[in-house]
Amino acid sequence: MDARLLEKLSVVTAEEQEILDGRRHIDRSLYMQDQSSTVNSRKLLASGKLITFRPHTRFIHFPEHTHDYVEVIYMCSGETTHIVNGRKIRLEQGALLFLNQSATHEVCRAGEKDIAVNFIVLPEFFSAPLSIIGEEETPLRKFLVDCLCGRNSGAGYLYFDVSEVKPIQNLLENLLWILIQETPARRKMSQMTMALLFMQLLGHTETLSTDDREDKVVWQVLRYVESNYVSCSFAELAEQLHYDASWLSREIKRKTGKTYTQLIQEKRLAQAAFLLRNTKRNVSDIALAVGYENISYFHRIFAESFGKSPKHYRDER
Repeated sequence: MDARLLEKLSVVTAEEQEILDGRRHIDRSLYMQDQSSTVNSRKLLASGKLITFRPHTRFIHFPEHTHDYVEVIYMCSGETTHIVNGRKIRLEQGALLFLNQSATHEVCRAGEKDIAVNFIVLPEFFSAPLSIIGEEETPLRKFLVDCLCGRNSGAGYLYFDVSEVKPIQNLLENLLWILIQETPARRKMSQMTMALLFMQLLGHTETLSTDDREDKVVWQVLRYVESNYVSCSFAELAEQLHYDASWLSREIKRKTGKTYTQLIQEKRLAQAAFLLRNTKRNVSDIALAVGYENISYFHRIFAESFGKSPKHYRDER
C-alpha cells in the first residue's frame, strides 16, 4: 500500500486513545441505538451519503453485532481475526471481506500495526455499479450479487484472498483516495470504481474462500459453467468435483433455484446477447459459438428469454 495512505490510516483516533488510556469496552453510543446490537449506518454515515469508510478500531475486542448496511473490510497491513456466523476468519494483508446485513460479526483485538478499513455501504449505492456491469448478466454474477445483498440462504459473507491480484489492490487504494480527499464527483467515481472492482472479483472467483460446504459447491459449479458453457457435461462436472451426480443436481437447484441445464442456457444466452450487441457476426454463427447447433431452437429460446428475436434484439440496441 502507498506509504502516505497507510500513514493516514495508522493515526491513533480519539476513540483508540481512550482505549489506550484505560477504556475496557467499546463506546456503544458511537455505533448503536439504545440497547441494540446492530451497528447503525446513521451513526457512521453523514446524511445523504451512500458510502464512507473508517479505520477499524484497534486495541479492543469488538463484541458480536450485525449491521444495517453492507460492510466491506479491507486489510491494509498486518492481520485481524473475525468471527462471522460463528466461523473464525483470519484476514491477512490485502484480503477483502464482504458482510451482508444477515451476518453476525465479531472482531478480535487488533494491534498497532494491524490496519484495516471498514467501508460502510448502503445497499442502494450498488445500483449504479450493477447497472454498469448489468449487460454481462451471468449465473456467476447473479450469485455474487445475491450473496452480497442477502438474497440467498448462504453464509452471509464473501471472503476473497486477493492480496496477489494487483488490479484489485489498486482499485481499493483508488477508492480510499477518492473518499479521503473528497474528490469532486466522488459518488460517481466511487461507484465506477466499485463496478470495476466487481468485474475484477468476477474474474478471480478462484480467490473466494468459504467454510460453507454448500456455497463452495455452488461456486465450483458456477465457475465451471462460466468456463465450459459451449461444450459441457454434467457427468464430467460431477466426476471432476467428486460428488454424487444426483446429490449435486439437487444442491444446484436448492441453492440457485435453477437446474444445471438452466444455468448453462442462461450463460449461453447472456453471451449470445453480448455478441449480438457488440459484433457484426451473423446470428447462425453466434448460435454455434455459444453452443447451439440447432439454430431454430436457439431462435426460439432466445425469443422466450428476451421477448424478441435475435435480429430484433440487435436492431434495437
